[in-house]
Amino acid sequence: MPNIFTIKDKIKPFDKKISVCSDKSISIRWVLLSSLAHGKSTAKNLLMSSDVLAAINAIKKLGIKVKFENKKCIIYGKGVNGYKYKKNIQINAENSGTLGRLLLGFLINTKFPIRLIGDKSLSKRDFKRVSDPLKKFGAVFKLKEKKYLPLNIFGKQKLKPIKYYEKLGSAQCKSAVIFAALRTNGTTKIKAKKSRNHTELLLKYLKLPINIKKKKNYDEIKVKGVKKINCLNYNIPSDISSSAFFIVLTALSKNSKILIRNVNINPSRIGIITILRKMGVNINFKNKKIYKGEKNANIEVISTKKIKPINCPSSLNSSAIDEFLLIFLVAAKANGISYFKNLGELDKKESPRLKLGSKILNQMGIKTITTKSSIKIYGNPDLKINKKILIKNFLKDHRIFMTSVIAALSFGGQWYIHDKESINSSFPTFLKIIDQLKK
Repeated sequence: MPNIFTIKDKIKPFDKKISVCSDKSISIRWVLLSSLAHGKSTAKNLLMSSDVLAAINAIKKLGIKVKFENKKCIIYGKGVNGYKYKKNIQINAENSGTLGRLLLGFLINTKFPIRLIGDKSLSKRDFKRVSDPLKKFGAVFKLKEKKYLPLNIFGKQKLKPIKYYEKLGSAQCKSAVIFAALRTNGTTKIKAKKSRNHTELLLKYLKLPINIKKKKNYDEIKVKGVKKINCLNYNIPSDISSSAFFIVLTALSKNSKILIRNVNINPSRIGIITILRKMGVNINFKNKKIYKGEKNANIEVISTKKIKPINCPSSLNSSAIDEFLLIFLVAAKANGISYFKNLGELDKKESPRLKLGSKILNQMGIKTITTKSSIKIYGNPDLKINKKILIKNFLKDHRIFMTSVIAALSFGGQWYIHDKESINSSFPTFLKIIDQLKK
């Protein structure tokens, strides 16, 4: 059973300095945006995961040259209208919702129909949420059951700017519209619920015509069409979502300390830091700096003796949406009841994470009360697991796998966790770093 990962012992105290994988959101955006740039763009430290490689394969199918040399990725962009649209192109987004949804904004003016497919998990995710606003530009979409992959996009050469109200807090939907807007001959106006803003920061750094007014609960964004995008050379920082696994492992382990080097701490991504600090976890940012509009820092975490329960503010949901499975683990060790609400978006990820997260806690011996969008977690600071726990049938969701590993190392028990190859989509070196902490 080579694809099953087994853990039978809690991790011993550690004091380590580590580096985790590069930021996936920035890596995918760099690949796609560089494909429309005029000339040669170079990235150092590009995340070499299956999601990012799928993005590279996608632009290759559109006639863009990509080369790897000296641990760098070089993309030779052919300009805003440089894609070679051919008949019968099929692009596979594999497991990546970010790639699948953002790419549609880039294909909005395709001359021939393009078919977009994905793996079993991605094919169960909602693509209507992004095709609906993109239709307003003039493109036509045909989706399976009017909602799912595979889909066919029929582009339009002359695109009209639109007005769009993004109500879900989805950076993917917002970004797809922003990228499509770059191809119009006017100004697109977007009112967007707060979500991660890597796309906006990249456009600002490139001096592209984007204007943002920040309101309390949403952003007003104006984007004008462009004729040229300059090359983008980028040294990509480490991913906060990947770092989160080791932040939580350290918080839950006895007498342990970790320093994670050069992590992106974009304020729209660090909800987990805010939440864990409210729960009493000792987290510090060291050597803070700004690189091309993005905030980066080393993250220091010291193990926590007493974890407090939390009534988590919904305002933090968007900035922590990929980390809630880990936050639930911390709540499992809190001295009291934690409550998380308005989390319906969790079940629209690679798997129904709210449902599966609750199931894992129950297997561990933690009581939960779960609705379609909320969960109460009855923490037990003395929790020790002395039984067999089997984790399978989770649609090969990488975050379910890695969260289960952290739970096993933190609480004990005999864990048999299926589908370890799932980490290749976002964090291929995850298990190697686990081994480093054990030495």
